[in-house]
Amino acid sequence: MNMPVKFLNRSMLLVAAPFVGIMIWLLTAQLTIILQPELHEAAPQAETADTGVRQALEGLDQAAILAKDTQASIKKQISIYEKTNADIRIIANTASTQAKRPLTIYDRRITGKLGSTSGTIQSDKLRAQLFSIRAQNFSGYALKVKLGSKDAMRMVLGNDKFGGSETTMSAVKRYKAAAGVNAGGFADGHGKRYPLSTTVLNGQYVNGFEPSNKDLFFVGMDEDNKLIGGKFTSREQLDLMKPQFGASFVPVLLRNGQAMPIPSKWQVSPRRAPRTVIANYKDDQLLFVVIDGYNENGSSGATLEEMQIILKRFGAVNAYNLDGGGSSSLIFNGRIVNNPSDGRLRPLPTHFLFFK
Repeated sequence: MNMPVKFLNRSMLLVAAPFVGIMIWLLTAQLTIILQPELHEAAPQAETADTGVRQALEGLDQAAILAKDTQASIKKQISIYEKTNADIRIIANTASTQAKRPLTIYDRRITGKLGSTSGTIQSDKLRAQLFSIRAQNFSGYALKVKLGSKDAMRMVLGNDKFGGSETTMSAVKRYKAAAGVNAGGFADGHGKRYPLSTTVLNGQYVNGFEPSNKDLFFVGMDEDNKLIGGKFTSREQLDLMKPQFGASFVPVLLRNGQAMPIPSKWQVSPRRAPRTVIANYKDDQLLFVVIDGYNENGSSGATLEEMQIILKRFGAVNAYNLDGGGSSSLIFNGRIVNNPSDGRLRPLPTHFLFFK
């Protein structure tokens, strides 16, 4: 990017050189014009004055010629500069296209694993693509999201209150979002519904930090729109990740593309259930998988092991199980996509929203 600037500087030095020469010549040339009031003494001195005038005129003629040549040189240099600048733009555009090519190929590959899109939301802020999932024991939906702006995704509290709750559809409508997915787990108390464990909103801890325990994890987004997650034993440890927002639940499903051990409790309680999972790809795109089920008694939906299998098949790198069962909610373009097992959407304390 420094090449045009250096070239222009050299060109301007070349262009300015003749003018500098003229100025030096005019300053150093000893031109003497003597005018005497006495007519009878003017003859010899007039000759000297005429000589000085001729020299001055000759110098001006030379300056005019030099100025004309310099003008032509300037036009030529400007033409060369414009052509060089145009060539550099072409090279830069070509380089940018070539640099994006591997990402385009990668995106095409992971998209192909998800199948055909059933809906797309596209804007300068994000691209959200909806897919249907059909497996042997369950069905559901996948939402692949490419964030193009820091304000394209956020997490909100139910009715914007700690202890408040609302459906994902309600949150989507209030914030005029393009899509929404349920987030972390919750605990009820005193007639209110509170986010489970560590919760971060707008870079601030909603109710303080709680060390990860009993298989809990924290998952969310950092300041650079990248997925972060895992178990954190201290606030300082999580602070290093610079979380912008996030919630907590259990368990971690994939780490660097490898299936993590499922705690025995979560293998059977329940074995099958509606599920919501958040995951990411190597290029930092996000993947949300929402699986349908007609109840929470363990007889419908997907097992966590099946979720690990399908996530690896989709090419996900890291994956975290979000609140499922009757909490699973997927809103896309103003409609409820999944089939809530409660028969209706459940009021929840946290939601992930997406904006176009």
